[in-house]
Amino acid sequence: MTLRPDFLWLVLLVGAVAFACRAGGFLLMRFIPASPRLEAALRATPLAVMVGIVAPAAAHGGVPELLALAVIIGLARLGANDVVSALAGVAVVAVTRSYAGL
Repeated sequence: MTLRPDFLWLVLLVGAVAFACRAGGFLLMRFIPASPRLEAALRATPLAVMVGIVAPAAAHGGVPELLALAVIIGLARLGANDVVSALAGVAVVAVTRSYAGL
């Protein structure tokens, strides 16, 4: 596999833009007073992003995705770490697709 120069520049550009967006957000947040309402919105943002990622997969997915969603919800209800739950869901999809042929 060869690394094309135009692809490398694109990856670097996308990384720089992503960094600028994050750094700009941190910079702007210095000038905004943190109200309880703002703090609640910032705490809810990761959950909203995860729902935005999972909802299309659950709506259009098949058996492996629904099994993974059930495992993730079960582990989350048992109090497992979010990362552990997500990794378990990925493992369920991988195993189900590879061994069940789905």
